[in-house]
Amino acid sequence: MVLDSQSGELICSNCGYVVKEKIEDTGPEWRSSSKDEGKDESRAGLPTSIASHDMGLSTIIGSGNRDSTGRPLSGSMRTAVDRLRTWDRRSQMHESADRNMGKAFVQLRTFADKLSLPEEIVERAAYVYRKALERGLIRGRSITEMIAASLYAACRDSEIPRTLKDVAKVANINRKDLARSYRLLIREMDIKMPVPDPAKSVAKIASRVEAGEKTRRRALEILAKARQLGVAAGKDPVGLAASALYVASTLSGEDKTQRDIAQAAGVTEVTIRNRYKNLRTALGI
Repeated sequence: MVLDSQSGELICSNCGYVVKEKIEDTGPEWRSSSKDEGKDESRAGLPTSIASHDMGLSTIIGSGNRDSTGRPLSGSMRTAVDRLRTWDRRSQMHESADRNMGKAFVQLRTFADKLSLPEEIVERAAYVYRKALERGLIRGRSITEMIAASLYAACRDSEIPRTLKDVAKVANINRKDLARSYRLLIREMDIKMPVPDPAKSVAKIASRVEAGEKTRRRALEILAKARQLGVAAGKDPVGLAASALYVASTLSGEDKTQRDIAQAAGVTEVTIRNRYKNLRTALGI
């Protein structure tokens, strides 16, 4: 991707497709003149974000030990400024809720990076966690489990295919503990989750087993027919997607075993065999 600072566009260097346009420049103003010499022309900084304990609105005393004219500070003044920096950092997390969110949102960023999730999911997860904190659901519970449950809830709400096992692995917690925290959020906060679409899991499983494009398309067609016939109702979306991919690989002549697809999808071979039989019977394959 190439960023054109003149037009404010993010462009693909291969095909020329404009991915983003009218991008705001958050960097400093690089123009200078004699009357503004020595003046910091920095902009206001990054936009506000609820994935920060202070919404990104707090001020920070810089680390440079120089005055406004650029001259070094004296020894006594440097000591006073260091003391001010210390109290500035302490005052930003004076409340217990701020300290809680400070720890939680650092972990949230780490989990989101490991799962390759966009900024929108991070913001959504932070919103869910803030609401849970306001209702007192975090008190007496693990911060790691609750922020991981909020992240999983954000993925489910946005229909991004990330399983409980995926989130529990990056958070280094037990899957059952994560599921319990997730159910608590759903029950206490009355969140309505959309029904997962099995087709969204096909691409991830197919990439792990290195299935061809023809097999992927045929798996999507099988899932579409299964949805029309009502076969997909009440079934685990990941297991159903894995079974459809196995059926498609068999029809396409690709050598993909049930074990390979089961390991890639994170389900058992028994699940694939049962769904495989149901799909063959319902679709007449």
